Amino acid sequence: MMDDHHNRVKWLADGPAKPRLLVVDDQAQNVQVLYQTFGADCDVFMANHGEQALALCREKQPDMVLLDVVMPGMDGFEVCRRMKADPATQDIPVIFITVHNEPAQETRALEMGAVDFITKPINPTVVRARVRTHLTLKFQSDSMRKLAFLDGLTGVFNRRYFDQQLGVEYARAARSGACLSLILIDIDHFKSYNDHYGHPAGDHCLKQVATTLKEGLRRPADLVARYGGEEFVCVLPETGFEQANDLAHQLESKVQAMQLRHEWSDAGPVVTISLGVATRLPREPGEAFGDPTALVALADAQLYLAKRSGRNRVCSAQLPDSRLASLS
Repeated sequence: MMDDHHNRVKWLADGPAKPRLLVVDDQAQNVQVLYQTFGADCDVFMANHGEQALALCREKQPDMVLLDVVMPGMDGFEVCRRMKADPATQDIPVIFITVHNEPAQETRALEMGAVDFITKPINPTVVRARVRTHLTLKFQSDSMRKLAFLDGLTGVFNRRYFDQQLGVEYARAARSGACLSLILIDIDHFKSYNDHYGHPAGDHCLKQVATTLKEGLRRPADLVARYGGEEFVCVLPETGFEQANDLAHQLESKVQAMQLRHEWSDAGPVVTISLGVATRLPREPGEAFGDPTALVALADAQLYLAKRSGRNRVCSAQLPDSRLASLS
């Protein structure tokens, strides 16, 4: 994710990746002007009413929203208020672009969390320059935020970031009715590894396992974090039970294929991992979804089962029906 933001920052010079802009305006002519202004350098999404804008913000996670004030139904101020109240969208910068030029309107917009206020008719050169400035600030802020959420030893996300993102993804899954999966991972007999090979070797082992897990994930939305000590966790949005179980087996094989020798393990001659998989089954959008602690508890119970059953294996179960637990 950091690389993704870094690449989009490079657009501000001459990089290949494009920032994502969401243009929200009910007038097709205004949308067309902004598309012509940014279409060559940015991925531009369009919405012509507030509900559509909020849905696209959650789904596409744009780098910036260019937002009109006057629209039928929900106006731009309400769109901005809802964005800033939602943890999944609160960090997306908003620039109001509107025919209103009253100081009170501009003050209201800035107090609601907008980063800029531009009046129509726009000057494309000026708008490009102001958007460029705010994208630069946004990407710098993202990079600093991500650094605060990285584990210093392994380079993957830390427990704090996992706790935050699990809440965000759980809320998103509850809104959409999508499934959500977790994989809890423990390095088998890591204390023995540290005791017999030394802490520098143990640190190297943790780094290698973290890198292998990160490279083994399939989609940008998936993440791996260091859960604590020799434990890691993967968050897999919109991933069903079979998919998560298959991925867990692949991660297990990839770690074993590293061939890091571990003579003091009774799970095998090389470093291995145990994995507990838990999947929250899909529901109807808006239906009661509980909270993420039950999903974490189920993944932890499955990890415990894998370790109790001999380690170097995957155990998995689904919520709400834990009777579907399976050992493989």
